[in-house]
Amino acid sequence: MNIERIVLLVAGSMVLASAILTVWHTVEWIYLAGFVGANLMFSAMTGFCPMVIILRKLGFKHGKSFT
Repeated sequence: MNIERIVLLVAGSMVLASAILTVWHTVEWIYLAGFVGANLMFSAMTGFCPMVIILRKLGFKHGKSFT
């Protein structure tokens, strides 16, 4: 698995978990989805993503995500 797919998988999982927790627990969990979305927008505009740095240090490589 490459870095791009892991980032998408983690972000999608966090948003889904946030939505489920918002429905089943408290409305405040929706802030997690907002935080993830804001980080995705920030990384798209700047090219900086802390998770990519962590994954590179763990030995993961970049790949062709959508081919």
